[in-house]
Amino acid sequence: MPAELRRHVILNVNVLDVGFTPDAWRHNDLDRLAFADAGYYQRIGRIAERGTLDALFLADSPGLADPRVKPSLGLEPTLILGAVAAVTENLGLIGTASSTFNDPWELAYRFLSLDYVSGGRAAWNVVTSWSPAAAANFGLSELPDRDARYRRAREFVEVVTSLWRSANGGPAVEYRGEFFDISGRLPAPVSAQGFPLLVQAGGSPAGRELAGREANAVFSAELSLHAGIEHYNHVKAVAAAAGRDPAQVKILPGLITTIGSTEGEARRRHEETQALSRGGFPLSELAGALGVRPDELDLDALLPRKVLNGPPDPAHFTGSLGFRESVVRLATEEGLVVRDLLTRLAGGHGHRQVVGTPEQVADTIEQWFRAGAADGFNLMPDRFPDGLEVFADHVVPLLRRRGLFRHEYEDRTLRGRLNIPISQPAAAIPVGS
Repeated sequence: MPAELRRHVILNVNVLDVGFTPDAWRHNDLDRLAFADAGYYQRIGRIAERGTLDALFLADSPGLADPRVKPSLGLEPTLILGAVAAVTENLGLIGTASSTFNDPWELAYRFLSLDYVSGGRAAWNVVTSWSPAAAANFGLSELPDRDARYRRAREFVEVVTSLWRSANGGPAVEYRGEFFDISGRLPAPVSAQGFPLLVQAGGSPAGRELAGREANAVFSAELSLHAGIEHYNHVKAVAAAAGRDPAQVKILPGLITTIGSTEGEARRRHEETQALSRGGFPLSELAGALGVRPDELDLDALLPRKVLNGPPDPAHFTGSLGFRESVVRLATEEGLVVRDLLTRLAGGHGHRQVVGTPEQVADTIEQWFRAGAADGFNLMPDRFPDGLEVFADHVVPLLRRRGLFRHEYEDRTLRGRLNIPISQPAAAIPVGS
């Protein structure tokens, strides 16, 4: 569907700690432990609703962060989203939960309960988890391999959606699979939107297949317009092949914003945050993301051929394949040596960054939307709350004047706002196919 015929750009805000730039918490004017306070998220939720944004998005990791890098405290996403729901009326509530480290019955019950009490505003962001630290927290010496995690994820989603459909007198679930044996119904009422939407975050081939077959929205990480268009078309094609309407699979890349009234002011703000950092993107982290040793990367040379050829064993590669692909594509398309690549990635982690004026941010959103690279964005302000406030107060009005965004909420449910009706599930995928 041409961009001009869609209802509007979809805009969610991704709340990660006190800002998306890794060292935002070092600012003297920020409370570095605010993200362990429900009131902090409620304030952000009110700002997002003031700007008529679609949803508040929460990531999650069941593994602890390195306390030498940033504080490791946090709150469970559905608890936070429940607090946000209490002080908002329209804002969507998207929470991340791993299909590797959760139980489908408990997760289905938890998210449908959130969806019901919020008036039909919830969505579950499905991830399979790739962090070895998460595996250790659950008593595992290592993560299951990628293929096993995605086979489990496919079953997990089938079970959860079947349980949601069983609620309030729906058909009882009788499921027998490789990972789960489930019988019964969910003891919860259906919500104003029926049941939560499914969001998927993952750029690996298996992740894109899962997204095209099951997801209502996809959180992607693309650094260039060309890469965005390619990913957009691929996932929509998978959806069509699965018998779904591609228009009901919304592609939402991450967009990091550092905004100033002038470009110079924005760059000073960006430099201020970078000055608090202990360097650019670490060489060791880049090497790990690419699947090589740090001594195999020459700072003044292009990425070696072994990196360009892909990880030697994708099924057992421990990093994010989507991030790896974005980084390799960026380095290849722009001819970046490793040193320049580290500078470009500082604070970005595979997502597009805009450091500039409200007009420049609006230009990027409009360009990607009209070019067919995105149905909207998951916004990642450099720091909260002022990074979101300036977007709501200065970028949103520009998008409205361009006919790209709503002036007020027209639907209270997230499903209605994204124009995604409840549909019959796609045909089951045989286990192991």
